[in-house]
Amino acid sequence: MQFEELYQPLSADAKARAKKVKLLICDIDGVFSDGRIYLDNQGEELKAFNTKDGFGIKALINSGFEVAVITGRHSQIVQQRMTSLTVQHIYQGQENKLIAYEELKNKLHLSDDQIAYIGDDGPDMPVMELVGFAVAVNDAHPLIKRLSHYTTQMLGGFGAVRELTDLLMLENDKPLTSKGTSS
Repeated sequence: MQFEELYQPLSADAKARAKKVKLLICDIDGVFSDGRIYLDNQGEELKAFNTKDGFGIKALINSGFEVAVITGRHSQIVQQRMTSLTVQHIYQGQENKLIAYEELKNKLHLSDDQIAYIGDDGPDMPVMELVGFAVAVNDAHPLIKRLSHYTTQMLGGFGAVRELTDLLMLENDKPLTSKGTSS
């Protein structure tokens, strides 16, 4: 199956970049979630996550890819969700995402061209300028879209992460489904 059959045309450059990826780094707000933050009457923060994105992350990990999140905010909800998806590299409260990026890159012994990053707004820009495969969600800020090598068809929080995991798996000859994977 070709990625183009499921989503949209893919440039030769995006295909070549995707083939090199060993690590996917995701932002949270506006990427894994729709960017809205809900507060209850006690001031507790709530977020909605898409199960399709969760399935894609678990399938990607089960296929041998590393996955990380780097987010500027700190939330127990994010910790719980990413842990349930078996994400091993969770960086929260990162105002300067480059610090976490460099630490992760060194820890995993990877080069920039082996890393993909999906983001939606200004704080993602410094990392996106370095990685080999920069991806913007469809509803990202225009500057982020301009910087990216690929813009998803799906919106942040509504399947954009799954679209990217499908792209990475298909371009690296991995099956899209994985036995025992739940979201």
